[in-house]
Amino acid sequence: MTGNSDKTQQGGWKPRTRAVHAGTRRSQYGEMSEAIFLTQGFVYESAAAAEARFIEAGPDEFIYARYGNPTVRMFEERIADLEGAEDAFAAASGMAAVNGALMSMLRAGDHVVSSRALFGSCLYILEEVLTRFGVELTLVDGADLDQWRAAIRPGTRAVFFETVSNPTLELIDIAAVAEMAHAAGALVVADNVFATPVFSRAIELGADIVVYSATKHIDGQGRCLGGVILGRREFIRKTVEPYMKHTGGALSPFNAWVMLKGMETLDLRVRAQAKGALKIARTLEGDARLARVLYPHLESHPQHALARAQMESGGTVLSIDVKGGQEAAFRMLDALRIFRITNNLGDAKSLVTHPATTTHQRLPDDQKKHLGITPGLVRLSIGLEDPDDLISDLRGALDQV
Repeated sequence: MTGNSDKTQQGGWKPRTRAVHAGTRRSQYGEMSEAIFLTQGFVYESAAAAEARFIEAGPDEFIYARYGNPTVRMFEERIADLEGAEDAFAAASGMAAVNGALMSMLRAGDHVVSSRALFGSCLYILEEVLTRFGVELTLVDGADLDQWRAAIRPGTRAVFFETVSNPTLELIDIAAVAEMAHAAGALVVADNVFATPVFSRAIELGADIVVYSATKHIDGQGRCLGGVILGRREFIRKTVEPYMKHTGGALSPFNAWVMLKGMETLDLRVRAQAKGALKIARTLEGDARLARVLYPHLESHPQHALARAQMESGGTVLSIDVKGGQEAAFRMLDALRIFRITNNLGDAKSLVTHPATTTHQRLPDDQKKHLGITPGLVRLSIGLEDPDDLISDLRGALDQV
């Protein structure tokens, strides 16, 4: 490209401004909106220029879309700037990001400690894929610091957790676990999707690597798959990049462009959604038809103090436990008029999921019980609709129970 990145101009800009402008690259045409470079390869002025680029590519020099792309690079720089990370590598999906972050650093004989309250696909990577290649895994109850302390040992290579677990909204004390991990020489890998880049403090609290499913809040409108791995530049470029570019997990330029457009409204969307989620959680709490309402910033949440310390907001997701089990939960879901039944979250539209039969269906019943994923548990992702309309929709659906 002939244009330059705006990255050096960001100085004291606040997060909302950086989410709009960080990492912008403009071509010689001076386009206002970020350009989509839909190309799989790049040409060179000479054979010697091609040789030089393969030896070491400059910041605005690219080789192949699997290795990097101007549109993708804009997204990587923007999300890294917002998160407070040195660098980022964009991936084809959130699970490509989780897989890439872990597989790129681990080898046979390495030891990983992870919280057991994880999304089903994350558990698959840990329990099925990593162990297949000789990685030793220890699972702990993430809220129990004594279990982390007992499991982490000298030689532990990494710890992994969801900062807020899906779907029971259990929190990990990031600073405490990071201190234990770093004392043993381990890296801290945090899946931060529920906290969002807007409310995140994971790196500040000690996380070394943060992963996001950009499919969720970053796109936020149900359009594209995407993911991102964030961390120190040396780790991203020397460990993650070689693995990702050779195994093909890169984000497409078009999807990167969608994510860039999503980031322009990310702060506004997520704050409005989180405000609505808290209002809905407070309204539903105490409803006789519900066994419990789970939301990190509710005073009744068992980790309320930790949630306040780690997250500016409780996020966009809450979970409710409908009395009467699966049959009652299904009646409620089927009676909803605004909420849509789907397994995504973080969308501008309000979404509802029954985790026990969908996202966490593969877990054995005893493990679901241990994690609190009951037959009546329903996960609600709050969108941008008027919260009063959503409350009316939920109450009307609960009337059917």
